[in-house]
This record gives sequence, structure tokens and C-alpha cells, in this order.
Amino acid sequence: MIDPMTTPRWFTHMILRTFRLRFLFARFTRLPLMGAFFKRTLFGGDAIVYLPQNRAVEVSRTISPGSQMFIPSEVIERFVDRSSHIVLMNWCICRKASGCKDYPQEFGCLFLGEASKHIDPELGRPVTKEEAIAHLKKCREAGLVHMIGHNRVDSIWLNARPHRKLLTVCNCCPCCCLWKILPGLSPVISTDVTKMPGLEMTVDIDKCTGCGACTKSCFVNAITVDGGKARISPDCRGCGRCAVKCPRSAIEVKMGDIEGTVERIASAVDVS
Repeated sequence: MIDPMTTPRWFTHMILRTFRLRFLFARFTRLPLMGAFFKRTLFGGDAIVYLPQNRAVEVSRTISPGSQMFIPSEVIERFVDRSSHIVLMNWCICRKASGCKDYPQEFGCLFLGEASKHIDPELGRPVTKEEAIAHLKKCREAGLVHMIGHNRVDSIWLNARPHRKLLTVCNCCPCCCLWKILPGLSPVISTDVTKMPGLEMTVDIDKCTGCGACTKSCFVNAITVDGGKARISPDCRGCGRCAVKCPRSAIEVKMGDIEGTVERIASAVDVS
């Protein structure tokens, strides 16, 4: 555990220097007893959900009279609307540590809730709900994918407590995201990072040519080409990048459960 008195600036510099070692750390969690130890100290109570890109979801299909059509980003907007405090980070620590050249390093995370008041002002600044929504839109337009939930390790490196009063909204690229370590992590940790409840990813084998564009877009190596056709494994976190990148529109994203997603996150963190 990080000492509560440790300055976040000192810890931030350490993370930037050691970020490249995250895959080694992931393998370390698979050693006997290590997964349970790190789960308890760094990831306890986590509930993290990846949201598919809005453009990856078919939202123009016919729906019954009186029903409503939602888009994935509405999950975040609901929490922004009810949040007591919002901080926009000056940069993305993952992209900054990796020296990312494909996506904007300055498009940082949003942190919501009472605990975000304790974030070092050198790292981020308070913003209005309108500014937060505008930032999220810019991130989507840049091709970034939203991840939202209770991420205990954020409350530790930011020294923002209580941890259940801090909600993380990351804007992730496929090349630098911390959670690229998911395939190597102990299952007791990785299973807390999920796709939206009810979300389904399917491949239309009649359209798929096995070109492999989808495999290059997957940040958790959940897609393979077998027998000339793309196959999506249960490891998929439902980010929807593959559906956007597919030149034949062979991958379809069936919208997940908005209410179920909000309930899962709200049960783990309070932003009011």
C-alpha cells in the first residue's frame, strides 16, 4: 500500500518512469497468492466497464413505439450529471508515459465525485458538467474509447480518498491503455474489467474476408482469424473498435444494457 502521506507528484513521476514494466507486473500477479494480495491492496472493490464507441453501435434500427434508443456515452453523462465535483486531468498518464504519437496525450481522464477534490491541482483542474461533456465528445472524435468505473489504483496514485467516492472515466487508445495487461493479469483481478452487461459482438461470416484489420484494433487480443474468418473470444471487453475498423462491416455490436451498466457502477462508487 502507498503511504497516505506520500505526495502524489512523487508517485506520479515514479509511474511515468516504470509504466513500461506493467506487463511484467501483470505476470507477477499470477504467482501463487500474489493475485489475491494485489486484488486486496490495489484493486479491491473495482467495477470497471468499457463502453463501445457510439459509432460502433447501430442506433437507427426500428424500435417499438414509446421505447427509447440510447447510446453508450449516455452512461457517462448520467454520472456527470449527478456528480458533486469533476476534475479534468491535464494529460493521459498512459499515453504520456508511453510517448504516444497516434492519439492526443493531452486528452486526460475525468475524475468524478467528492474524492476528486483532493487531486493535486498540478495534475488537473475542476471543470463544469458542460466542459466535461464537451471533453468527452472531443475524445470520441479522436477515436478514443471510454472506460468508466471504480478503479482503486487511481485513488492510490492520486491520493484521493475515500476511494469509493472517486469515479474514473478514462479515454483509452488501443496502443497505450493500462488495461492492455488484462490477458496477463491474474483472473481474480481481470474479471472486474468487463464489457457492458448484455452487450454482444457478432461476426457475419458471409461478409468477413479474414483480412485481419479487426485483430490489429483489439487491445486485449480477443480476436483471431481462423479458417479465413474472424473469431471473437469471451475475453472481448466490447470496446467496438473492431466494428469501426472492419472494412466490410462484418462485425456487429448489439447494444448492452444501459440501466444494468449504470447500476453496476453505482453499486461500487458514489459520485453524489
